[in-house]
Amino acid sequence: MPPEKTAPGVFISTSTDQTIALGNKLGKLLQPGDVLVLTGDLGAGKTQLTKGIAEGMGISEDVTSPTFTIEMVYEGVNMPLYHFDLYRLSDLNQLEDTGLYDALESDGPTVIEWGEQFVEQIGPRTFDV
Repeated sequence: MPPEKTAPGVFISTSTDQTIALGNKLGKLLQPGDVLVLTGDLGAGKTQLTKGIAEGMGISEDVTSPTFTIEMVYEGVNMPLYHFDLYRLSDLNQLEDTGLYDALESDGPTVIEWGEQFVEQIGPRTFDV
């Protein structure tokens, strides 16, 4: 069963499978330079959505949350997917050391979990999910 669409741009997912399916659709639409900031409580499905995005981009690697590595790069069929988890970061100095700024200027979309505290630094072309 697909996620429920309640209004333009609003989808409600009630399962992991629905969240991955929505991510799959997003992954087919993303372009280089697109940035998605994923917000939500622990266990809300941010990584599951990213798994679906990767699937939609033709990535077969296992996608996991980069909580301790901060960044993962997955090679897609046409472009890479840059995946960040900023949960453990608390200040701008730490952000500068992540490689995020390079990813934002690169040849693929960037998905950022727990990036809401750095939205101003992340900049334009940001979609909040």
